[in-house]
Amino acid sequence: MSIDFSLSPELERIRGEVRDFIEGEVQPAEARIREGDLENTDRDAYIGELIALRNKAQSVGLWLPHMPEEWGGMGLGHVELAMVQAEAAKSYYGPWVLNCQAPDEGNMHTLLHWGTDEQKEKYLKGLCAGSTWSCFAMTEPEVAGSDPTLIRTNAYEDGEEWVINGHKWFISNAHRASFAIVVARTEDDPDLPQAANTAFIVDIPTEGWTEVRQIETMHGSTGHSEILIEDLRVHESQMLGGRGQGHLLGQYRLGPARLAHCMRWIAQAETALDMMVDRSLERYSHGSILAEKQGVQWMIADSAMELYQGKLMVLHAAYKIDAGEDFKSEVSMAKHFVANMLNRVIDRAIQVHGALGYSTDTPLAHMYQHARWARFADGADEIHQMRIAQRTIATYKDHGSTRAATGDLPI
Repeated sequence: MSIDFSLSPELERIRGEVRDFIEGEVQPAEARIREGDLENTDRDAYIGELIALRNKAQSVGLWLPHMPEEWGGMGLGHVELAMVQAEAAKSYYGPWVLNCQAPDEGNMHTLLHWGTDEQKEKYLKGLCAGSTWSCFAMTEPEVAGSDPTLIRTNAYEDGEEWVINGHKWFISNAHRASFAIVVARTEDDPDLPQAANTAFIVDIPTEGWTEVRQIETMHGSTGHSEILIEDLRVHESQMLGGRGQGHLLGQYRLGPARLAHCMRWIAQAETALDMMVDRSLERYSHGSILAEKQGVQWMIADSAMELYQGKLMVLHAAYKIDAGEDFKSEVSMAKHFVANMLNRVIDRAIQVHGALGYSTDTPLAHMYQHARWARFADGADEIHQMRIAQRTIATYKDHGSTRAATGDLPI
């Protein structure tokens, strides 16, 4: 029997260490930041708290869980990473403190796989050290972000340089990034639409790169930038991957990155469920505590079942990545389900808390604002549903059965 959901003593130790570090170090620091409003009132103290946490994470060996040991990481696979992310994301700053936050985490994987030795030395080394930040510039306002074949940002050769012109937006982390991975159209009439784009590494700031604004979102202005690119020149050595490989590079990056989001969303959903149950046990109304009322019990039960489903989907998709198997369908299904589960569980937690949950006296309102983004980030719900349906239909046509399209599990 090869299916085993238990962890080795070593991995149990790592999970325990991450949990203890988040609860003992990160969450208390977050409380100090929040109570003193340090981000707005004392910027030096705010940055000092965060840097101290990162230094502690490095000193106790909880740094770069997703990267190989030769790059200073913990060398964990995706199944193992799920444990770490699900603990780290129970704290707002947890993934950043461990240096496994988006978009840097995905960019590290991309540079490790696609970068030249020189590019790794110049860009990946700084990301791994935590001394630089990065962004991934693909989405554009003029075309559907879910279809990269429509990208209008273009680049043309001029001697040993490429000249890039275009318009990007919702580029997370661009406001503070030291460099960007920019996806631009370089091929006018490729045999395949997916072979039209190429990725380039662009140092920031640089002439031709203008941050128009940080776009105000439901949860404020937090670094999702609109970028105007005008006659920006990069040397040919700044091409990341091969010419026309931008779409392939993007999909390579987004698959595991989608699953990493799911890992963090599971942590948020579990936190919301914990808060829901805690509130139901302490709130008395109409003759009994809320936990004894059937309507509240149903909300708790639905949330527990959906969280269980989400965890299983993430673990199986992570297993397929680690095993080198095709994981596109499983990651797509997990991304769609977990994103929606997150929204539902937080919504129920707010309902059980009543007006308190709607206020900012608990983290639920802030969590809910962030959760709504999950249903269109890294592929809108409808795109994932379309792809899942297409793969399911194709599987039936090929094999006369849909079994392989539902995880190809041994049941």
